[in-house]
Amino acid sequence: MFEISFGELLIIGAVALIVLGPERLPTVARTIGALVGRAQRFVASVKSDIQQQSQLAGLQELQQDMQQAAEAFRHQVESEVAQVRDVAREIEHEAAAVAAQVQADGAHSIAPPDNAANLSSAEDELARKDDSQLDLFDLPAAPAIPPAADHRS
Repeated sequence: MFEISFGELLIIGAVALIVLGPERLPTVARTIGALVGRAQRFVASVKSDIQQQSQLAGLQELQQDMQQAAEAFRHQVESEVAQVRDVAREIEHEAAAVAAQVQADGAHSIAPPDNAANLSSAEDELARKDDSQLDLFDLPAAPAIPPAADHRS
């Protein structure tokens, strides 16, 4: 704390012995020691309070950052859910329109989807593949599933 050499302490002690006298010097030394000890404890407590406040400030900043990130994530999830709901509503309306059209047409069977031609051409391409080449990632062709018969009466 203070840069006082041993020689300077001896000079201070000699002056204190002359000024105070040998009777009062031990009492004064004890009092000064107690005061210095209190001052050191006070300084240590102030340092620890400052450290705690700085850590608390850092934790508060971290808490604010986490709250902002959570809020941003919540908004993102809400927007995604809203988009999924919109798509589900569109699909529901399209399905209702198709059902109404089927009922209006009085059709008893539903035509295969437009991509059925694409599926058959992909199956033909797999059949034309050269069997002499080894393809480790080629999956076996799935067996054809016959179209479902209409069981309406």
